[in-house]
Amino acid sequence: MNPLFLAAAVLIVAIGVAHSWLGERYIISPILRRQDLPKLFGGDSFTRQTLRFGWHLASLAWLGFAAVLLVLSGTLMGVRVSEGVVFAVAQTFLASAILALITTRGRHLSWVVFAAIAALCLIAIA
Repeated sequence: MNPLFLAAAVLIVAIGVAHSWLGERYIISPILRRQDLPKLFGGDSFTRQTLRFGWHLASLAWLGFAAVLLVLSGTLMGVRVSEGVVFAVAQTFLASAILALITTRGRHLSWVVFAAIAALCLIAIA
């Protein structure tokens, strides 16, 4: 077991949670209250959804990095490193697809690409 990878993973989770929670509270919410946001597709709803989704997507990606480090740390007995890393990547992109789909109500088409990446990774290790 590599405790340094494990410690790094724990720190990544902590910073990811702090980024999402504090960013939503002190950055995203105040920005979204503004009345002068760009109007895309006939209104500012898409702009608001995309800003929120983009902010939280960074935190989600960091959690994916934490999962990769957890696999590399060797704490998950019986998991082959290469498959574990690919599985962590697949799950990160699946979660990204779901986040994009829900927060933008499917209007930001990144969810299609994220889902395709997840599917390709899962098929590759099947």
